[in-house]
Amino acid sequence: MPTQQQILTVFSLLEKEHKPTMLEELGHYTPFQMLVMTLLSARAKDSTTIPIVVAMFKHYPEPKDFTEMPQEQLEKMIYKIGFFRAKAKHAKALSKILLEKYNGTVPDTFEELTSLPGVGRKTANCILAYTFKKPAIAVDIHVHRIANRLGWLKTTKPEETEEELKKMVPREEWIKVNRLFVGHGQTICLPRNPQCGICPILKYCDFGPCKK
Repeated sequence: MPTQQQILTVFSLLEKEHKPTMLEELGHYTPFQMLVMTLLSARAKDSTTIPIVVAMFKHYPEPKDFTEMPQEQLEKMIYKIGFFRAKAKHAKALSKILLEKYNGTVPDTFEELTSLPGVGRKTANCILAYTFKKPAIAVDIHVHRIANRLGWLKTTKPEETEEELKKMVPREEWIKVNRLFVGHGQTICLPRNPQCGICPILKYCDFGPCKK
């Protein structure tokens, strides 16, 4: 397990190279819009998701717009995103619940968020961290991969990764985990052929070629 100082050093080095992710770039959007875009972005590239949600929210910004929209229309708008039919169904269903149960507002607790259709741990934690600025660690494929490559932990499931990271990362730093690891995973620590030669945290990594 890394020391807290090693964790803070890694975060500091990644911060210097960091480029905004989708949820940072569109962080000025409403909580509802952030929720829907996070749901849509699961297993989809930011470069695919961003232009779709920007165009969509320009005309359909509120939960009411989604409940009134035929599902086929929503599917047509997001069809380039993987699993678009299931995601369209979830977006409409959660919009209905937000209107009926929460007066159109997005709840700010993990339990309430994960009770919404299509909203799992990662999506809920993203909303808590990026929208409500609450301590949360959202574990996606990048966070899971990088935390294991660094040697910080040895886990096989995102849920296990989240729990282990919560034990070792200072609570006030939790918000940084997804932001920095996602950016690093999208640009340098790729699933295949990671760019170890230009990695700013290679010195602290168990995966890089210098450790083999």
